[in-house]
Amino acid sequence: MTTLDQMNARSQGTLPGLIGIEFTGIEPGRAASRLDLRPELLAPNGYLHAAVVIAIADTTCGYGTFTDLPAGAESFTTIELKTNFLGTAREGALACVATRVHGGRTTQIWDAQVMDESSGKTIALFRCTQLILYPKSA
Repeated sequence: MTTLDQMNARSQGTLPGLIGIEFTGIEPGRAASRLDLRPELLAPNGYLHAAVVIAIADTTCGYGTFTDLPAGAESFTTIELKTNFLGTAREGALACVATRVHGGRTTQIWDAQVMDESSGKTIALFRCTQLILYPKSA
């Protein structure tokens, strides 16, 4: 099992670390994260940029997948994602909870809920499909 410290260290030098995603929980089939909002994460119209919402949701689902791969698998890649935006935020923090809804040998499907951390208001619902990658045979 991967620790929260290992997950947060893994993010450094990549997009999750760059925007400031912090993991707050991990267990088989579930991952949780948060992100402090700042002006650089807003769109030119002053509202939360959609790409930020997708980034926290996809990252949280991805780390959930990575920490609970099937035996023999070495990695994964996202092959499909969908987001329904229900609200926005301009300040404060986002919280994200991702749960695995299908855990097969070749694919996993994850759902995530992105919320305003202080109010609990849902900002987006997200679903992705992860393709499980295995070492190539010689």
